Amino acid sequence: VYAVAVASAVSGDCCGFFIGRTGGQHLLERLAARFEFVHRRIAQLRLFFDQHGSKAVFMARFITGARFLAGPMAGAAGMPFLRFLGWNVMGAFIWCSLMVTIGYLVGDEIWRAAGFVHWSARWVALGAALIALALYLIHWWRNQAAPDSDARA
Repeated sequence: VYAVAVASAVSGDCCGFFIGRTGGQHLLERLAARFEFVHRRIAQLRLFFDQHGSKAVFMARFITGARFLAGPMAGAAGMPFLRFLGWNVMGAFIWCSLMVTIGYLVGDEIWRAAGFVHWSARWVALGAALIALALYLIHWWRNQAAPDSDARA
């Protein structure tokens, strides 16, 4: 499972890198020719990947949403492939190892956790409803008190 997870993560990001390298650079160049602010942003993107690309590729693995963008953005920014590949493999190895291990250790407890969530959901919903009611009543009370104080002045 570890090997398949790491190989899948690395190959997926490499595909994203090559998509960014081929189509992404062309798209960025076309946008830069039409819009000046895009031209400045592309320069910032390339500078960022020159200075922090290795860290960005590695850390993006641990940030939801950034994980799938790191490859195409690195490719579009012109990051060298071997540098990308090294940090991609290292990030994928750590991320996948962590996720598979957590899944293995917690996998037997999932039914107990699901039962707890099911049991506690109604109490959480009741608490949220009471808080919403209290906030509404406070808002209503403040709006009722405000016109009376203005009328006396």
